[in-house]
Amino acid sequence: MASDSNGKKTKSGIGFRYAWNGLRWTFLEERNFRIHTIAALIALITGVIFRIDPAEWAAILLSIGFVIVTEMINTVIELMMDHLSPEQSKAAGLIKDIAAGAVLIAAITAICVGLVVFVPEIISVL
Repeated sequence: MASDSNGKKTKSGIGFRYAWNGLRWTFLEERNFRIHTIAALIALITGVIFRIDPAEWAAILLSIGFVIVTEMINTVIELMMDHLSPEQSKAAGLIKDIAAGAVLIAAITAICVGLVVFVPEIISVL
C-alpha cells in the first residue's frame, strides 16, 4: 500500500488526490511555480489569439510541461536537502544550485520556443 503525505496507508488507485495536493501545495508555497504558471497561461492565451497550428501547440505544450515538471522536481530536491541536511552544507547547496540550474535551462528553452512560435505571428500583424 502507498502512503499519503501524512504517512497514512492508502489504497492504490487513489493517488490523483495526492498528486493534486502536491500541485496545490507547490502553487501556494512556491513563488517561482506561480510565475511559471502565469507565463504558461499567457502562452496558452497567446496561442489561442494567434490560432497557432498543431505543431506549434505541441511545442508550446511540451515546453510548458518541461518547465512545470523541472520546477516541481527542483522543489522536491530543495525540500529533501533541507530535510536531510538542515545545517549549511556545501554539498547540499551545490545539489540545490544544480537543480535550480535545470529549471533555468527549461525556462530558457521555453522562452526560445515561444519566440520561434510567436515572433513571426507578431511580425505578421505589424
